[in-house]
Amino acid sequence: MGTGTVTLSELYEQGKRLREKVPATAHDHEAAAKNRPSAKQYFEASNKGRLPELIDLRRERMLASPFTFFRGAAGLMGADLAGTPDSGLTAQLCGDAHAANFGLYGTPEGKIVMDINDFDETVPGPWEWDLKRLAASLVLAGREGGIGESGCRAAAEDAVKSYRRTIRALAELPFLRSWNALPDSSVLSKARADELIDDFADAAEKARKNDSAKVVAKWTERVDDRETGLARHRFVEDPPVLTHVDDETADAVAAGLVSYVDTLRESRRTLAERYRIADVAFRVVGTGSVGLRSYVALLHGNDDEDLVLQVKQAAKPALAPYLDLPPADHEGQRIVDGARLVQAETDILLGWTTIDGVPYIVRQFRNLKGDIDPAELEKDHLDDYGRLAGALLARAHTRSLHPKLLAGYFAEDSELDEAMGAYAVRYADRTEADHAAFSRP
Repeated sequence: MGTGTVTLSELYEQGKRLREKVPATAHDHEAAAKNRPSAKQYFEASNKGRLPELIDLRRERMLASPFTFFRGAAGLMGADLAGTPDSGLTAQLCGDAHAANFGLYGTPEGKIVMDINDFDETVPGPWEWDLKRLAASLVLAGREGGIGESGCRAAAEDAVKSYRRTIRALAELPFLRSWNALPDSSVLSKARADELIDDFADAAEKARKNDSAKVVAKWTERVDDRETGLARHRFVEDPPVLTHVDDETADAVAAGLVSYVDTLRESRRTLAERYRIADVAFRVVGTGSVGLRSYVALLHGNDDEDLVLQVKQAAKPALAPYLDLPPADHEGQRIVDGARLVQAETDILLGWTTIDGVPYIVRQFRNLKGDIDPAELEKDHLDDYGRLAGALLARAHTRSLHPKLLAGYFAEDSELDEAMGAYAVRYADRTEADHAAFSRP
């Protein structure tokens, strides 16, 4: 329990005073840092520790469009944001809060919620960095989807406006109510994102079918286990995305899963121990993580029950060099601790482990997951998506940063929306130039 003497009204006034040092207009700043690496220099440096045979695939995915380049270049934006104005208020960041890193997933009770769903880059840092990355990503997603400039900028400004409104609303709620608020379909009306009702419903319907049983039906075959005499499933190769591993690797992953159980919250350890490992395969992961080691483990449960876990390498966060952060004791634990702090509901089987000296996170591979692709939305829907994502990001930040402080900094001023909207357009232009330079031989 807190024992300090600072009142809530004093926290609010404290936030207001920060505006004198860093006014809202200060967030409309240059996009590129003078000492930033080039796009190609960044790409080469960020390949350190990745599997060499997957570098070309990573390059291919980042070449697809400016938006996909942006999604694979969180560290490059970190270099650009280093030293830019910020209020001095620190939150636990997503670290890569672009528009495609918000998605649907299931709670332990099977309820579909939407929240930030990628925490590989999570670190403590200026809340502005997450919000600026979200705003810039909306402009890029809109351009990819063929939306005009006014619509792209409106989506970015509305994300900032929604962030401010949500912070102010949460600052007035009882602590327990704001902390436990689940971002289910009701968040659409609260975020003034009613145009997304159908998109959310469609994505939720698909998410309800997206579980381990579906993965097993699509990716495995049934075989007889000679040792036990029992039938079991085995992954079917689908190169280059899904490939078998040798026995030594499979044994190392299995050993890592044994030690992973101890990192689960105590009430869930017995649950995890009831499953037995049937197979392990290597699976290539998304744009920003291509080249990192990632495995899927197939486990058998009760009768015909199957569970698929993802065992994914945890790399050093891309923003760490620009925030003067000490090295994490374990990068997997850093990710898990960050997710548990920020998400409304985390995967009950989320944990971490070490395999051959390399840190990993472990989570359910398909946990009723779904998404709304921001690059495929119509103009009015992108605007609503910006408001929804801004609200979700605000709720996430208030888990670690007192909303009264931020509410004071925002006061009633809307200048921040325009300032960050202008920056978002400028940074999208910078990203398009980076992508063009990256595309040249």
